[in-house]
Formats: sequence, structure tokens, C-alpha cells
Amino acid sequence: MTSRTQEFSVCKAGLRVDQFLGFCCPDMTRSRLANLIRGGHATINSLLAKPSQKVRLGDIVTLTIPPPTQLGLEAEDIPINILYENEDLMVVDKPWGLTVHPAPGHQSHTLVNGLLALRPNFSGIGGVQRPGIVHRLDKDTSGLMLVAKNDAAHHSLAMQLQKRIIHKHYVALVWGKPNPATGVVEAAIARDLRNRKRMAVVPQGRESVTNYETVEVFPEVSLVEVRPVTGRTHQIRVHLTSIGHPLVGDTLYSNKKTDLVERQFLHAEKLRFELPSTGEILEVSSPLPSDLQRALDFLRKMVVDTNS
Repeated sequence: MTSRTQEFSVCKAGLRVDQFLGFCCPDMTRSRLANLIRGGHATINSLLAKPSQKVRLGDIVTLTIPPPTQLGLEAEDIPINILYENEDLMVVDKPWGLTVHPAPGHQSHTLVNGLLALRPNFSGIGGVQRPGIVHRLDKDTSGLMLVAKNDAAHHSLAMQLQKRIIHKHYVALVWGKPNPATGVVEAAIARDLRNRKRMAVVPQGRESVTNYETVEVFPEVSLVEVRPVTGRTHQIRVHLTSIGHPLVGDTLYSNKKTDLVERQFLHAEKLRFELPSTGEILEVSSPLPSDLQRALDFLRKMVVDTNS
């Protein structure tokens, strides 16, 4: 594979070059762009750029994306449930407990390792540690994920995310009874400075919007359908916690203990998006995993027994 060069004309002054390229290249993470800039792969008017450098009206910003380097990752035989696949992409049903991609100190037993055993070549846009990964799910969240098999598909899907064409539906069990039962949480999110493992509602954070609807109420807990509009790290967990209804089983954002589940009750149950090559709308669904279904069955039986 060869390197790929893209050229962008600045129409709005004042942004840092890494922020500007973030808007132009939604299929790439901000950290990946910053690394490319620091590595000498970006120029402003033919001069090497620095990540913090601000662009001016009329500047020409050029980004050269080098071909993916050889992955230092091993393919592993990890069971992966593929619900849909064509020449451009896969929709996989990620089990809980499986990390999506390698990170420092965690180079094995990830979804990426399992994908490499199934298909050796994926889109390289996400970088060497995240081949094909268009969006992520937390380790202990189960459900649907899109994986791009080539760069064109990756770019198309990332643009759909940016333009909010992709619709994601989640099922969550939360503590308490949301009031109002249906609502929208609009609260900016950023890293929690007191605990780097957590995210938090911060006025200076990134715009974040989550829709929710209560679909079933039990003693102490409620089942809600969640439709995030944006896709920030831990967004659903942070937003529901911010309105006083953290996820059942979420030990990072709540001190409440439960025997109902061994992990946070959150499942990505539906994905609706456009197929990159045809524009056809596709909706894929994933049934509730057995551990979450058992918890719901138990709660429903409790209600029946109480009323009988």
C-alpha cells in the first residue's frame, strides 16, 4: 500500500491545526492526527505544522497518511459473532468482557486480535492498533459494532457518524425511576481530572447529547432505551449518572452494589446506517445477551410474585 495525501483549504481561522484536521478527517482520532502532525506528515502552506499551531484564512493544509505499518499484533482464535458482512464492512456482536483494541500493556485477547484471525486486511485509517475500528464499545458493554474492511468504507462510515446518519440504540438498566420518563440529556463531557479512568460532565467539554425513554419500571430499577446522538467516551454512563440514574452494575460511576449482573447493564441492540457502496439503509439487531436477559426475567418474576 502507498501513502495517501489530502489537501484542505482553510475557510475558518483560529482553530489549531489538529482541531481543523479533526473536522476534515472525522474517520481519524484526534490523538492519531496529533501523532501524524508531530511525525512530520502535515504541512501548512508547504511548511511543517505543529499540533498547536493555528490556521489562518486561506491556508492550505496538507496531510499525508502513511501506509499502515506491519501490525505487531497476533491473530487469535477468539469467537466473534458476525451478524452481517459484505465487501466493505462487518457488523459484529461484541461480547462483554472483551476489549475492542490493544493498548499499552494489553496487546492480546482483544476484538482486533480476533478479527485479524478472521480477515487479515482491514482499513488502516484507525492506525496500527485499531485496524477497521470505526467506533468503540466499552469492555463490559455488549452489542453491535461496525468494522470497516477498506479505507473508502471507513471514511464513509465515519462521515455518517459525523453527520449523525448512523443511529445507535442501546438497552440499559438504571437505578431509580427517571423523571421525566422520556428526556434528552445535553451536557458536555471531558476527562475527569480527579480520576483519569472516568469521564465527567464539564462545561468546557465536548458537546454530548443522549436521548432516553423509560420502557419498564421495577422496584428500585428501570429499563430504558437509550439513543445517543453523539459518541463520546462513556457518554451513556456519564449522562445517566448525571441525572441521578447510573447503570446497574457500573462500579466506575456508582457505589451501589447488586447481585443482578456481573457487569454494567448496557447493550448496543440496534444499528441503522447506509451501506457505503450503494447508499441502501440497513438495520441490524442483536438480542439481549443471556446474562442481561436472566436479570430481566428475575425482575419480572419478582413483580408477578408480588402482585399474585
